[in-house]
Amino acid sequence: MTKKQLFREIIEWVGVLVAALVFSLFINFCIIVNAKVPTSSMETTIMTGDRVIGFRLSYAFAEPRRGDVLIFKFPDDEKVLYIKRLIGMPGDTVEVKDGGVYVNGKLLDEPYLNVVTEGEFGPYTVPEGQYFMMGDNRNNSADSRYWKHTYLGRDKIVGKAIFRYYPTFEILKDYSVDN
Repeated sequence: MTKKQLFREIIEWVGVLVAALVFSLFINFCIIVNAKVPTSSMETTIMTGDRVIGFRLSYAFAEPRRGDVLIFKFPDDEKVLYIKRLIGMPGDTVEVKDGGVYVNGKLLDEPYLNVVTEGEFGPYTVPEGQYFMMGDNRNNSADSRYWKHTYLGRDKIVGKAIFRYYPTFEILKDYSVDN
């Protein structure tokens, strides 16, 4: 192989590597969001240490729905990503009492929970363009009930959690409901 051929081969490999890097960055910043769950706030749906993939385009042409598990910029520190379940939609009144969550006066059916929600919170009236978020492990979750900025703005949503890929692969069950 001549020096010219070797140089051409190196340039081709560099081109392939650059194209692969650009493609992977595009996928990571425009299509998916990769998140690690550092706490137990979403157990038993998502466990501490799990790695989750979210789809950034889930809400490009549709609105979030009650029950969706969202990956979002934490309202009190936007450098941190949180994962919680959407409970209150814009205009809803959310209240925690008698071991359950009530939305607009009706007990919310939450088959994904394995604990009784302790405490009394609310009522919270969710402003337009905002959402009320709660972890599935209600008694060990820093969620809307405790945030300085109680509600999640629509513009802070990064994506909808779709599946867990570590330590096991599992598509997250869809509990979303129409408003």
